[in-house]
Parts: sequence; structure tokens; C-alpha cells
Amino acid sequence: MRDYGYEWPEYVSVADKRRQAEKELAKLRKKGHAAAPVIVQGQKIVKNFWGLSWCSNLERYSDFASRLPRGRSYVRNGCVIDLQIEKGKIKAKVSGSELYTVAITIAPVAAKRWRAICTDCAGTIDSLVELLQGRLAKNVMDRVCREGDGLFPAPGEIKLSCSCPDSADMCKHVAATLYGVGARLDEAPRLLFALRGVDESDLLAGADQGAMVSRAAPASGMVLAGGDMAALFGLDMADASDAPAPSAAKSAGPRRSSKKDATPGVQRAGAPRNDLPQKSAGARKGKAAKTPLGKTAAGTRPARRKRG
Repeated sequence: MRDYGYEWPEYVSVADKRRQAEKELAKLRKKGHAAAPVIVQGQKIVKNFWGLSWCSNLERYSDFASRLPRGRSYVRNGCVIDLQIEKGKIKAKVSGSELYTVAITIAPVAAKRWRAICTDCAGTIDSLVELLQGRLAKNVMDRVCREGDGLFPAPGEIKLSCSCPDSADMCKHVAATLYGVGARLDEAPRLLFALRGVDESDLLAGADQGAMVSRAAPASGMVLAGGDMAALFGLDMADASDAPAPSAAKSAGPRRSSKKDATPGVQRAGAPRNDLPQKSAGARKGKAAKTPLGKTAAGTRPARRKRG
């Protein structure tokens, strides 16, 4: 379709976009590329603290706000078929009319700025688990997310590029990638700290050790089950319900052996009692075998001797 010399792109349905993305992903994997696609379940791209905070940070800047919505449908439809996050770099493959390569560089957090964040948050974060789950006090959340000197990058710290022909810095492929980062932070919040070039454990360095000891036995609602820990850290954790069985078996063994040691005589006496019935039975069988068949008088003669 043409209008005033401009050729409008042909409409592509959502189903066709998904099929195209799946084909491109299969091609990548066939070539041996360890692709990590962004998979969004439902309409909500992000659901947890770190993913929500990432997207909210981008949307509050006017430079990005008008262009970001173009990428939402792309990331929802599975068009970001590969997303890699490392220190200062975001790389992605986005399926469109072709397969495009997105490269985003983000400046690391300045050392002075990071020290200020750690100082302001000192003693307020109890554990790394709470930090990565986003279970933080409001003042800590506000400090970490603060515009300009928080953990999240400003537009001036972000450089965008895409291999598509769109002349805009933030095309829909770049926008989809940025939303994909938010979805990935929902699953792996540590990637944000890696991206910004800082160590998340620094935020716990100033924690009050006494306070941590006093809270060593938290309320049941604050305790993570093994499945929650595995989901958070990507670990294969053994089922705790199997642990008592070996100890019970071991404890049962010594009790039986102690009884045997305490009553050795009972064991020795037991053997003869088991053998006696066998011997007496054998004796009876032996006597029966010695009695001649057909001699009925043999049974009466001993009786006469006893009377005499």
C-alpha cells in the first residue's frame, strides 16, 4: 500500500509474528547458538519489584516514554528470541520482517555513587534473599530507584543501536529489548547488579550484626521453603523430607546390638532350644524305624517285663 509516495508495511497478524519468531529461534539453535528467548506469560510483561522498577525508570523519561509502547506487543508475542545481559552490555535478536540485532551499552555505576547508595541503605537490608526478592523498606526502595543517583540508568547513560532500517534511536526492536530486560529481571534480579557493574552484597556490608542475630528465627511468613530458594537461585535442592530416614535407620541399629550385648546368655540358650525339638523328633523317628513291621508281640513283651 502506498500513500503520498510512502509504502506502508503489510499487516502481520499476531499468530504470524509468533510463527515467524519460532522459525527464527529454531534457525539460531540449529546453528549452535545458545539462545535465551524472552517468554512473557499473559499481558503483564513484568510482575516483581526489580522488573517493575526497571520499566518504570525507563517510562518516566520523556525521551523514551513516547517510543517504548511500540515494543510491548513485540515482547509479548515472543519476538525477542534471544537476550543476553552482562556487565555494561545488552544484546538481543529480535524477529520482525527480518531478524534484527540489537546492541545496548549502559555505563557502569560510578564508584562514588554506589558508595553513597550503600551508605544510605546500611543496616536496613537484613539478607541477600530479601534484597533480591525486593522485600525492602519503602525508604530503601525509594533510595535505590531514585532518579539521577539511584541504581537504575538515566537516558544519558544508555546508548542504543539496531540493525533495522528505522532511523530512530529507539525503534520497536530496541523498545522490545528494553522491556525484555524487565521481564528477565523478574526471573534473575542479580543481572541488574551485573549490568551496572556492582556487587549486590555491598548493600549488606553495613548491616547490624546484632539485629541479624536477633532475627535469626523469623516469623513463618518470612521463611522461604526449599522450592522458593531453588526458584530464586536456580539451585537443585534436595528434598528435606528424606533427611530423617537415614538417621532413624542408624539409631535403630545400635539399639538392637546393645540388647544383644546386654544378654549374651539368652542368645546361647536360644540355640539349644531350637535344636532340641529337632533332635527329639529325630529320636522318635529312629525308634519307629527300628520296630519290625508285622511283629505285634514285640510291643507286649516289654510290658510283661515291667510287671515282673
